[in-house]
Amino acid sequence: MFDYDTELSHYNVLLRAAAGVRADERVLDIGCGAGQTTRDAARSAPSGSALGVDVSGPMVERARRLSEEEGLRNVAFERADAQTHPFTPWRFTLGVSRFGTMFFADPVAAFANVGRALRPGARLVQLVWQAGERQEWFRAVRQALAGGRTVPDGPGAAAFSLADRSVTAGVLTAAGFTEIEITEARRPICYGPDAARARDALTELRMGHDLLAGLDAAGTARALDRLLTVLDAHDTGEGVWFDSQAWLVTARRI
Repeated sequence: MFDYDTELSHYNVLLRAAAGVRADERVLDIGCGAGQTTRDAARSAPSGSALGVDVSGPMVERARRLSEEEGLRNVAFERADAQTHPFTPWRFTLGVSRFGTMFFADPVAAFANVGRALRPGARLVQLVWQAGERQEWFRAVRQALAGGRTVPDGPGAAAFSLADRSVTAGVLTAAGFTEIEITEARRPICYGPDAARARDALTELRMGHDLLAGLDAAGTARALDRLLTVLDAHDTGEGVWFDSQAWLVTARRI
């Protein structure tokens, strides 16, 4: 299972600071993955609670297991699609998401559904990717695996669906949010402790599957060799790191 928590460790610090979870907060974590951000929120809200939702069953099970191991009692997880899940209205005082909102099929409807779960005046704090061409990791991995081929955008390209600030602001406004602020965030991301394990990790991602699709065994081997060379060049001795750029998006539910 891909380790998003290690990949996004620097962004996690940023999100935690921006969210500013209060002791009595009731937090909804959208696209929680293995639950690191949900557990962080629960620890910051000892007299409140945190609920993490994600569409991945294995991720949710891992999140539950880690929370049990840490002895957290004010945290829960549900396998659910935040676009359509029937949340209890006005239940939450804060919504957070660490790169968990870019794959909505209908963003306005999805954010409106999230908004119904938030109390009037509640904040929504999220991180989303800027455009693909601004991501060193995306450019480098795509070039290595494509190897000069013209590769159409696959489903993974939806990761950049909220890259346009004006589009994102319009979506949130239409969904019932106000006081929208979108600020630039630039942090390095880590794909593994060394080049070989980073290569294996990247092949688990949708982007890797998209770029390797259609190749025969020999072509796949050559693509992975090119990828290993790129990853080795980014191996700092303390992990394989790439530059990245995101937007920190904050808004308030009307």
